[in-house]
Amino acid sequence: METIDKLPISKVKRASKLIQTGAKVGTNYLKYYGNKLIYSEVEAKTKLDEANASDIYNSLKNLKGSPLKVAQMLSMDKSILPQAYVDQFSLAQFSVPPLSSPLVTKTFTRYFGQSPQELFDHFDPNATNAATIGQVHKAQKDGKTLAIKIQYPGVADSISSDLALVKPIAMRMFNIKGQDSDKYFREVEQKLIDETDYTNEIRQSVEVAKACRHIPNLKFPNYYPEYSTKQIIAMDWMTGQHLSEFSKENINQELANQVGQTLWDFYMYQIHSLKKVHADPHPGNFLVDPTGTLVALDFGCMKEIPNDFYIPYFELTEPEIMQNKVLFMDKLVQLEIIRHDDTEEEKAFFGEMFHDLLQLFTRPLTQDTFDFSDQHFFNEIANLGEQFAKNTTLRKMNGNRGSKHFIYVNRTFFGLYNLMHEIGAKSVTIQNVAFT
Repeated sequence: METIDKLPISKVKRASKLIQTGAKVGTNYLKYYGNKLIYSEVEAKTKLDEANASDIYNSLKNLKGSPLKVAQMLSMDKSILPQAYVDQFSLAQFSVPPLSSPLVTKTFTRYFGQSPQELFDHFDPNATNAATIGQVHKAQKDGKTLAIKIQYPGVADSISSDLALVKPIAMRMFNIKGQDSDKYFREVEQKLIDETDYTNEIRQSVEVAKACRHIPNLKFPNYYPEYSTKQIIAMDWMTGQHLSEFSKENINQELANQVGQTLWDFYMYQIHSLKKVHADPHPGNFLVDPTGTLVALDFGCMKEIPNDFYIPYFELTEPEIMQNKVLFMDKLVQLEIIRHDDTEEEKAFFGEMFHDLLQLFTRPLTQDTFDFSDQHFFNEIANLGEQFAKNTTLRKMNGNRGSKHFIYVNRTFFGLYNLMHEIGAKSVTIQNVAFT
C-alpha cells in the first residue's frame, strides 16, 4: 500500500503544491484544445475531465486537510461534478494513502507525550482506514480492542491558508461573486476548524449517542478521553462493513429497508428534535454490523440549525405554501434566496428556478413513504443540475443565493439521499416526525 513519509506543513510548501497542480491543469487544457481537432467535443471534454480529476486528486491526497475535505464534500453531490471528478474525489471518503509507520509514531508521540507502543498493550502502526483529516489504527488496552484516530500533522494550522488558495476555484465553479461571498467561506472554515478539535468531537459524539439511543437498530462506540487529546481519539473498535461495501454485497431487500429506515430515522430525529445534525453523511462514517445494526461514527462535523432557518426551510415542504406565490416568495426572502436589492427580473428568475428545484428536492419529504432505489428520481436531480449548469442567464447573475446555513443542511440532505439510494431502500417511512 502506498504510504506517505512526509506531509507539506508550511503555508509556502502547501501553496507551492497547489500552484504545481494548477500548472498541470493548464497543460491539460492545452491538450484539450488539440484533442478537439482529433476527437469529438464530448470525447475531448471527457479526456480533459479525467486528466484534471486525476491530477487534482493526486495533489490533494498528499496535502490532506481542508482541500481534500472540500473535494470529499463535492463528491457527495453527484449532480454538480462530471463523473470523472465524482469517481476520483469519492476516494477521499475513506481511501487515501496513510502516513507511514515511522511518521505515525512520531506524530502520536508529539500529540500525547509518549509513543503508542508505550501507551497501549498492542498498537498496529499500519492504518486500517485513512481519510481527509486523520487515519485510524487498531490497538489493545486492558483487554479492550480500540480504534485510535490520529490527526494528520499541520492540518489544523493550515485551514485558513488552504481555503484562501481553494477559494478562487470554488467561486468560479459555483458562480459566486465577490460581494457577500465571505459568509459562505467563513461557514466552511469554521466547520473545518471544528472537525480538527477532537476533544469537541468526543463531546458531540457522546451527546448524540445519548440522545439517539432509543432509535432501533442503531448503535455507537464508547469513547475514552483518558487516551485522547485534541488530535487523538480513542474509541471502541466496531466491527462491520462500510455502508458502500454493504450496499454492493447485500441481496436482502428486507435488510436494505431496515438499514435505510434506521439511517432516515436517525437523521430526522437529529434535524427535527435536536435541531443539530451530523452533516457528514458519507459511507465511510457508517458501518453495518453482522446483525444488521447501523453503526454511526465520526461526529466532528455537526451543524446547528437555528429556528429562523429551520422554520421557513421546512415550510417549503408544505403544498399550500408551494402553491401560493406570495407565501412562497416570502419564504425565499426569509431564506435569503431572494434579495431586497434584486430587480423584478431577478426575483422572477430565481423564484421560478427555486420553485422547480424545491418541488423536486423536497419530494421525499412530502410523502408517507418513499422508494430511494428509484433511479428516475436521481436522474431528474442530475438533469436539473445539468440544466442549471448550462443556463447562460444564471451565469450572468450573482450566484450568492441563500443563507449560509444552506451549505451544510443541503449537504446533509444530498448526502443522505445518495446513501439511501446506495443502500437500495425501497419502502421508507417518511412522515414519522412532524416539522415543528
